Amino acid sequence: MEKRIANSVIELVQGDITELDAEAIVNAANTSLIMGGGVAGAIRRKGGPAIQEECNRIGGTFVGGAVITTGGKLRAKHVIHAVGPRQGEGDEDRKLKNATLNSLKLADEHNLRSIAFPAISTGIFGYPLDKCATIMLSTTVEYLKGETGLEKIVFCLYDTRAFETFTAELSRQLPRV
Repeated sequence: MEKRIANSVIELVQGDITELDAEAIVNAANTSLIMGGGVAGAIRRKGGPAIQEECNRIGGTFVGGAVITTGGKLRAKHVIHAVGPRQGEGDEDRKLKNATLNSLKLADEHNLRSIAFPAISTGIFGYPLDKCATIMLSTTVEYLKGETGLEKIVFCLYDTRAFETFTAELSRQLPRV
């Protein structure tokens, strides 16, 4: 599914984010930037040790923050490590919005044209998938209405449930676009 906003496109796909050709893929990171399981583990395995080594040099970031590293051996040139909230820690919606927004800003600061997101915080962090779709998509739509060099934003959803949830939400937010 694709929807156009100004000079950009939001695309929803189901699959493996590590296989995408976007200039940057987003890692659903933790504050210490240790790449363990889930999306981070897949990125670490396919991208090689250079990504974790660069994360170690950076040292970490705050919940809602984002940092950028090499893409190592991935197709993507860069990995943006966005720290989403853990369900129950408080102020989760604002933190997820900030993680999304800070990733988009970082992509623009590095003159990237394409970025791919997973459903941040919906795995081991326990954040509700429907709320994730609403917040990440609305934040992205609003961002794309402003000045940006981003041409394509992909939401790469790993399973059918996530893909269908994001598809329904994007259709709700942008019914006739």
